[in-house]
Amino acid sequence: MRLDIIGDIHGCYDELKKLTEKLGYAWTHGYPIHPQNRKLAFLGDLTDRGPHSLKVIEVVSTLVKKRLAYYNPGNHCNKLYRYFKGNKVQVTHGLETTVAEYDDLTQEKRTLIREKFIHLYEQAPLYHILDEGKLILAHAGIREQDIGKYSSKVKTFVLYGDITGERHPDGSPVRRDWAKEYKGNSWIIYGHTPVKEARKINHTYNIDTGAVFGGKLTALTYPDMQIISVPSSMPLIEEKFKTFD
Repeated sequence: MRLDIIGDIHGCYDELKKLTEKLGYAWTHGYPIHPQNRKLAFLGDLTDRGPHSLKVIEVVSTLVKKRLAYYNPGNHCNKLYRYFKGNKVQVTHGLETTVAEYDDLTQEKRTLIREKFIHLYEQAPLYHILDEGKLILAHAGIREQDIGKYSSKVKTFVLYGDITGERHPDGSPVRRDWAKEYKGNSWIIYGHTPVKEARKINHTYNIDTGAVFGGKLTALTYPDMQIISVPSSMPLIEEKFKTFD
C-alpha cells in the first residue's frame, strides 16, 4: 500500500493543487492522478475558513468515487453535513465562508454540490484501518483501546480529540495530549490541532500544519514516512498553532 496522506485543507484548494503536484500527481483531468498509481488519503476538514471549500469538495468526492483516494470526516465535515441535511447548526467558526460560497451558486449547482458532499460523508467510515491494521487514519486521533469501536464516545474523540469539557479564553476546547500516552504499534495519522511542524510522537503523526492559518499544507508518504509540505498563501495567525512541552 502506497499512500500520500494529507492534513486539514480547510478550503485551501491552491495549496492542495501545489502539494499534490509536488508529490508527483498530474491534474490533466481536473483532479490529481499519480503515474505510479499512488493513492491520496484525506484526514477530514476539507472545508471552512479558506477561500475554495467547494472546489476541494469537488476534487475529493471525484477521487473517492473513482477509488483514487480515501477520506474520513473531521468535525467541520460533520457540521457541514448537518447543515446540508437541514439541521439547526450555528453558521460560525468557519462554516460561514463555505455557506457564503454555497449561497453564491445557482440553485442547480447548489443541489449538485450538496448531494456530492452528503454522499461523500455518508459513504465514509469514521476512521480508516488500513494495511492489515498497521495504519490508522483518524481526524483528531483515536485511543489504542478504541480501534475497531464506533460508539458515540469514540466518534466524539475521533472528531474533536481528547476534550476535557473546559474552554480556553478564546472559546476553543481544552484538549489532552493523547498521543503522548499512545503505546500501540499501529501508526495513527491525524490532524485537527494545528502545529507549526508535523509532530511525530510514539507511533503517531499530527500533520495538520495550519494551512488556513498561514502555516503549510502537509502530506505524509506511506510507508516511507516522508513529510512533504507547501507554504500557505493565507496570512499567518500565530495564536492558532498549538505548542507542546
